[in-house]
Amino acid sequence: MALSGIEIFKLLPKTNCKKCGHPTCLAFAMKLAQRQASIDLCPDVSEDSKRVLGDAAAPPVRPTVFGAGDNAVKMGEETVLFRHEKKFVNPCALAVEVKDTMQDDEISRILDDVLASGIDRVGQRLKIDAIFAGNASNDPASFEGLVKAVVAKAPDLPLVLSTSNPAAAEAALKIAADKKPILYGADDSNAEAMAKLAKTYKVILGVAAKGPEALSVLTEKIKGFGVEDMVIDHGGRTAAEILEGNVLLRRSAIKKNFKPLGYPVITFAQRDDSMLETLIASLGIAKYSSIVVLSSAERWKNIALFALRQNLYTDPQVPMQVEQKIYSVGEPAPESPLIITTNFSLTFFIVSGEIENSRVASRLAIMDCEGMSVLTAWAAGKFTAPKIAQFILESGIADQMKNKELIIPGYVAIISGALEEKLPGWKITIGPREANALPAFLKNWNK
Repeated sequence: MALSGIEIFKLLPKTNCKKCGHPTCLAFAMKLAQRQASIDLCPDVSEDSKRVLGDAAAPPVRPTVFGAGDNAVKMGEETVLFRHEKKFVNPCALAVEVKDTMQDDEISRILDDVLASGIDRVGQRLKIDAIFAGNASNDPASFEGLVKAVVAKAPDLPLVLSTSNPAAAEAALKIAADKKPILYGADDSNAEAMAKLAKTYKVILGVAAKGPEALSVLTEKIKGFGVEDMVIDHGGRTAAEILEGNVLLRRSAIKKNFKPLGYPVITFAQRDDSMLETLIASLGIAKYSSIVVLSSAERWKNIALFALRQNLYTDPQVPMQVEQKIYSVGEPAPESPLIITTNFSLTFFIVSGEIENSRVASRLAIMDCEGMSVLTAWAAGKFTAPKIAQFILESGIADQMKNKELIIPGYVAIISGALEEKLPGWKITIGPREANALPAFLKNWNK
């Protein structure tokens, strides 16, 4: 069970030396309790206290990483049941399945879809994260051929190698061990052999059992073989089983600090019906899965799952924001309009969407207001005439414009006079109060 700030304070030296960068030991203890600092920052803490605090500070869901390089996927490290309590830490990875019983052209098509799955949304690059390679044939040579094909075509993608056959697992690991894959397929019948492979090749082991009780026994058994990093599968495949199993595992880890179930969870969402698969995958994303396995990478499905995942894994205490800069909507010319608003992501998407609907090529100036909407930012003193003027002048956008005219949101019409004073030579135009009026406004602009 995690220690409270007061309990942590009792284990600290209480010298208030400030060597940790905090004004008092109590302040440092509170940061430790919130997992916003490391005990290593205190040079005077005893080894016994460090051991106790280190164990207490470890997240209930064990952190681990699979894949290598820039595409490596972080999993686990979760500390809460509900995102409003703090935040979810590492976004659920989406993996698409290929099998060694598929034809080469089908495998190639799926890999092409995965490699082309990336989209940009709210300043983030979202994509399918991994390939789930399945040994459906149970033949080592066939599985080896599949893994070779995947590595050749998608060398940078993280891999999950799925087989219950230790011989097939070793054949695949000899090819892909340097990719730091997950080896999925350990169960009660092959636990020792699979654990030996995971330990030898230094990979994460995927462990499956029917139900949390059997799963906890199996993870302890495998841990006894020297394997620390695992991904667990409670065996649920229907929506009800996935929901029940995932919640039981997370509650056991968070509320009871039950270490045998404190590992990232893998969920299998594959269905013949793509809509049903999307719903099952959404359930996994929303309810604690660290990896969700899909059967395909259809673009509409990707967009739905990417948006859900991105929204769930933002910090609920920090509004979603876009980068401060001048965005081009269409292909603006020197005489095109310049519109300004705040960097709240919803504001950005609504305003840019309405500008696109107008079919009037424009420039959209997005100003950093810490993710606040227009009226909130104005009331907080972050969307004011001096700050807007400074942003516009520093952006250098005037050099690209034929006429210096800035369109401001109608809700802050009150700042137009002050803005004209701060921007000599500029014309300040008051735009509509609501974004849905932008198409008509822009079509009649400058007439």
